[in-house]
Amino acid sequence: MKIPRIPPALALFLLSPAIGELLSGSSPPLEFFNPLSFVLLASLYGSGAVLIRELKTHWHRDYRGLLLLGAAYGILEEGLMVKSFFDPNWMDLGILGSFGRWVDVNWVWAEMLTIYHAVFSITIPIMLTELAYPEKKFDRWISKRWFATLTLILAAVTGIGYFFLTQYRPPMPQYLLAAIAMTLFVYAAYRLTPKKMDTRIKKMGSTRRLFIIGSVASFAFFLIFYSGPYIISNPIIIMLLGAVFILCAAWYVNRFEWRFPESAMNRLSIASGGLAFMIFLAFLMEFRAMTGMSVVSLSAVVLLLLLRGRIKRAG
Repeated sequence: MKIPRIPPALALFLLSPAIGELLSGSSPPLEFFNPLSFVLLASLYGSGAVLIRELKTHWHRDYRGLLLLGAAYGILEEGLMVKSFFDPNWMDLGILGSFGRWVDVNWVWAEMLTIYHAVFSITIPIMLTELAYPEKKFDRWISKRWFATLTLILAAVTGIGYFFLTQYRPPMPQYLLAAIAMTLFVYAAYRLTPKKMDTRIKKMGSTRRLFIIGSVASFAFFLIFYSGPYIISNPIIIMLLGAVFILCAAWYVNRFEWRFPESAMNRLSIASGGLAFMIFLAFLMEFRAMTGMSVVSLSAVVLLLLLRGRIKRAG
C-alpha cells in the first residue's frame, strides 16, 4: 500500500520553521516542539513561506523575486512583530544590541536578520519543497480561500507578537519606516522584470563546486555578522561587507542557467551547501547543553540525502 504524501503547502509550512528556528538553534527541540511554541512558529514562518511561494508562482518570479519577498518577510518578523530591529535588550542580540545601534535602530542586526530570513527561512525551504514535488513546481499550492486564511493568520500572529511577546514599544517613526521598507520589497518583487535570455549565461557547473560555494557563502555570512563586530570596530564596514556579500552571491547565481528540471541537482547542491554550516553548528550545540540538536543535525543530513536520491532516480 502506497503511503500518501502530504500536500506540498503543508510540507513547506513545516519546513520553514524547522530550518529557520529549529536547525539554527534559535528554538532547540524542547522549546520548538512545545505545543504553544510550535503553533506560534509554524503560524509565523509557515504562513509567510507559503504565501510568498504563492506570490512568486502567481507573478512568475525567479530567485530574485523570492529573495526580495523573503527580505520583506524578515522585516515583518524581526521589525514589526518581535521588534528586535529596535529593542536594545532583545534576548538574541548580544553585542549587536549596542554595536551599530543608532537612532533607536539596531542596524547591523537588522541587516543580518533581513538577509538571514530571506535566504534560510524563505528561499531555501521553498527551493527544497519544490524539489521534493517536481511535478507541482509550477502549480499553485493553495486556493484563494486558504491564501486569505493564511494572510489573516500571519497578521494575527504578528499582532500577538507585537503586543504580548515583550513590553518594548519602538519609536513610531522608525517602526513606520520598517513597514514602508517591507512594502517596498514586496513592490520591487511585483515590478521585477523577467530575466532575459543571455547567450553569455553559463550552463550549470559541477554539483560539488556548487555545494562548496554554498557552504563557503554560509560560513562567510555568519563570520561577517557574528565575528565581524569583535574584529572590526566600525559597524558601517560590517554593513558594507554584508551588502557586498549578498550582491556577490546574487551575481554568481545569476551567471548560470537554472532551467528546471535539468538544474534540480544543482539547486539541491547549492541549497545543501547553504545549510551545511548550520547543520555542523547544530551538531556542536548538543555539547552546549542544547539537548536534541545532534538529532536535528543528523535528521537534516538524512532528509537531504533522501531528497538527493529521489532527484537522481527521477532524473
